[in-house]
Amino acid sequence: MSAARRPIEYPDATPEVRAVYDDIMLTRKADWVNNFWKVLAHDPPTLRRIWGNIKQVMGPGELDPLTKELLYVAVSASNGCRYCIASHGTAARKKGMTEGQYSELLAIVGLANETNRLVTALDVAVDAAFL
Repeated sequence: MSAARRPIEYPDATPEVRAVYDDIMLTRKADWVNNFWKVLAHDPPTLRRIWGNIKQVMGPGELDPLTKELLYVAVSASNGCRYCIASHGTAARKKGMTEGQYSELLAIVGLANETNRLVTALDVAVDAAFL
């Protein structure tokens, strides 16, 4: 059995799901809802919860919007989430990310993954100065 679910399009959505879709479009100033939300729509409580979390965490805060998107891309690259890399990469570009910044970000992700694995495998003790 495949874990893949078909996206629920707006005309086929329940009123509860349409309300979340409407909020997504209003908040993002967009005229469409991406497939992530359409697939989550099979479980309306999860759809509502994740959308609420994203609005809170990715909304205004101490970090600027571009930094938040860069962090999202970095974690997505590290986790190998192709969809999230594409989605948040597009959002980061719209917020001003340059190709040079993207290249540097990926270099940092690769370096951090390599050194993290070395430190873990070698069981390096944390220096007292870092505590």
